[in-house]
Amino acid sequence: MRENGGTIALADLRGYRAIERTPLRGSYRGHEVVVLPPPCSGGVTLLQMLAMIEPFDVRALGRDSAAKHHLFAEAMRRAFCDRIEYLGDPAFVSMPLARMLERKYLAGRMADFDPGRATPSAMVRPGLGPRESTETTHFSIVDAAGNAVANTYTLRNGFGSGVTIPGTGLLMNNVMDDLAAKVGEPNAHGLMQGSANAIAPGKRALSSMTPALVFRDGRLLLVTGSPGGPTIINTVLQVVTNVADFGLPVMQAVAAPRMHHQWLPDELAHERNAISAETAAALRARGHKVVEKGSQGEAETIWIDPKTGLRHGAADPRLPDTKAMGY
Repeated sequence: MRENGGTIALADLRGYRAIERTPLRGSYRGHEVVVLPPPCSGGVTLLQMLAMIEPFDVRALGRDSAAKHHLFAEAMRRAFCDRIEYLGDPAFVSMPLARMLERKYLAGRMADFDPGRATPSAMVRPGLGPRESTETTHFSIVDAAGNAVANTYTLRNGFGSGVTIPGTGLLMNNVMDDLAAKVGEPNAHGLMQGSANAIAPGKRALSSMTPALVFRDGRLLLVTGSPGGPTIINTVLQVVTNVADFGLPVMQAVAAPRMHHQWLPDELAHERNAISAETAAALRARGHKVVEKGSQGEAETIWIDPKTGLRHGAADPRLPDTKAMGY
């Protein structure tokens, strides 16, 4: 975007350069998790949530229990709050990434976690204090040599902006909505946007993309990612924990019903059959606003059997034309 609201010109396209960035690395129950750094927000947010829930015995809570959904929702709301406050294009915003990923800091974020009660999102503030002065595509690939790719890319909202470059057939994307057109107002996905992600000329929009590589004992275990706007981050969280905590086969880990919380709006959204009526009642008793919504994400995932080295592909059944293929 140009100064004073000008349009995109050929010079802007010529001046655009792809940037190779160093991935972020975290850990979860002995697994190494490798994710993208900003301007993708998903990596930081995923690592924060994994660190917040790791001190809890997720397996003992039960995969479909109110206690487990409550724990995940509370971690989600805190991580999304930090996302909105701190993350943006690193060319424009100085982000406290190291502090955001410190285990001590993340333990502190959950210090007020109450197993019996939801924390109203209005009471959840960014944890580091005040700052000084529909449709994405994902694919996962592992080749015969063990090289792995988790690739998420987007035009945003169907046909993007609905504009093509004359003579090229190339569709222009619509990721301007991933920038904060008005700070404190939600975008098309209902996601709040902070000042760190405010529109500025040449600025790259903050994305929710969360392509992830998960390693165990130095060996590749899982390649995953998803489309779905802000639900992407929580989709990847649940796929990773379904494998790491519950030992689900990869197809079950991907197909399992999902839930989502993004701080604001202050609601725990879930897919049909993700939460039983009994569990929903228990969550409401804790103070959650529980809402059934449509499907969340399509997590195209590959799991590598650590014993045999065989690759197992899981095409998310939420999208009927997805495939897991081998060559």
